[in-house]
Amino acid sequence: MSLKVPKSNNLQLFKDGYKHTQGLEDAVLRNIQAVAELSDVVRTSFGPNGRNKLLINHLGRLFVTSDAATIIREIEVVHPAAKLLVMASQAQETEMGDATNTVLILAGELLKKSEQLLLLGLVPSEVIKGYELACAKALEELENLSTSSLPSPLTASTLADAVKPAIASKQYGFEDMLSALVAEAALAVMPNDPKNFNVDNVRVVKIMGGSLEGSRVVQGMVFGREPEGLIKKVTKAKVAVFTSALDIAQTETKGTVLLKNAEEMLNFTRGEEQHLEKIFKEIADSGVKVIIAGSSIGDLAMHYLNRFNIAVLKVLSKFDLRRVCRVVNATPLARVGAPTPEEAGFIDVFETTEIGGDRVTVLRQLGPNEDGYDGTAERARTATIVLRGATANRLDDLERAIDDGVNVIKALIKDPRLVPGAGATELALARKVDAYGSGLKGLAQHAVKRYAQALEVIPRTLAENAMGGAQGNEVLTKLMAKHSEEGGHVWGVDVESEDDGTLQATQHGIADPLAAKAWAIRLATEAAVSVLSVDAIIMSKPAGGPKVPQQSGNWDED
Repeated sequence: MSLKVPKSNNLQLFKDGYKHTQGLEDAVLRNIQAVAELSDVVRTSFGPNGRNKLLINHLGRLFVTSDAATIIREIEVVHPAAKLLVMASQAQETEMGDATNTVLILAGELLKKSEQLLLLGLVPSEVIKGYELACAKALEELENLSTSSLPSPLTASTLADAVKPAIASKQYGFEDMLSALVAEAALAVMPNDPKNFNVDNVRVVKIMGGSLEGSRVVQGMVFGREPEGLIKKVTKAKVAVFTSALDIAQTETKGTVLLKNAEEMLNFTRGEEQHLEKIFKEIADSGVKVIIAGSSIGDLAMHYLNRFNIAVLKVLSKFDLRRVCRVVNATPLARVGAPTPEEAGFIDVFETTEIGGDRVTVLRQLGPNEDGYDGTAERARTATIVLRGATANRLDDLERAIDDGVNVIKALIKDPRLVPGAGATELALARKVDAYGSGLKGLAQHAVKRYAQALEVIPRTLAENAMGGAQGNEVLTKLMAKHSEEGGHVWGVDVESEDDGTLQATQHGIADPLAAKAWAIRLATEAAVSVLSVDAIIMSKPAGGPKVPQQSGNWDED
């Protein structure tokens, strides 16, 4: 006979302030609800007709954008399950630079479909097993859906056509102009081996005023400020890059100097002047004609730099300073002094020009087709897209679209295969996965069929955002009918049509990178599975004491 151990109702496992929720109702379904809410926030911003969100972050900065990556970064998601989804979309942004919204919408829909199964009595492990089988089948079928690939050799027109769908999803109506700018800039910096293409070599400089038609590509780096000194243009120049201040070194402690007569007073600063003159004379004697300063420049230093005909440009951004070093092939120096031949860089043209009333400084290397090219080995080339626009928010949004376009080029160089866009690929995969689920035995088949239904959310969202909810379902029904015919997997949503609502994506040049689609499906499934596999949430008490009471807004009133 065993002894019965009495249960204590006051058993305390965690410290005071901990939150502990578990079970299907409290943990799993609540997590699904939180993720579905996040997914619905960005769903209306999907596709060419996606609406903008107006966000104001904790610093009071205003954002007007339909870019999902920017939206989720600025809204500061707190819920732990929703954060898993945010991490998945950030991984997509890092890896591909595009299709972040696809990850959020698909993961949200997968979890909504799983909720129905869980309420019917399936356990999460069965749903997870079915989702993993469906994901493997979708990725396998995706390989067979490629209809075209990026042609080689690369030309401005083929690159522009490839990035147009990605840019149209952010800036619908301006995709022709922006894709031409992106293609021109990417070709200008394309290395001999395209696999080494670096997205960091395509920069964007935003200059307020004018309209988008005034935007252009400048070969080289553009800085939105004039050089500090009198020298505004230099050609074939040696460059030194300094991260430290170009000024007299300040002592750490204050000192007192006793001057006994007028002669001592006259000689007091002469030593400093001679020392500074000696430093800049050494720099000038080493052949340096251009100095890039990463910090402040003193008045006395400026005087000697002008005397020795050295052009000076102040670049306060550490990222830009690194880019300059790569372009001119220089080593950034933390000390002020003459650089060694290995530390000094070289620039073909350093000039000041005017763009839209703003004076800007351009640093550029000459190309093989330009006069003065000396035929030296290929140097790190850079291209800058100078964007014009009426407001800062508009320019920021255009920059995000260009960033997506450049990343799509990088992805297509790695894997040039393209699949039909406009929701055609997702609908084709949904049919294949659904057929695969019908042939399975056991409870996992229900999850596989729900996965197929979830894939339909992409074309449905495109149609809903373009035409409204009721018409969106009608378009989806027409598409399903066309996909059931032979070779119908190229039919997608026509966001411009007012009657039929369907089009052949391949004929209209609407294609998406296969690699971006594969990553989006994989990451969305992983995020959904991660949320489903959680059965308890344990949150510790937040650190820090009580908040300091805020001062009343009307404290100065009687």
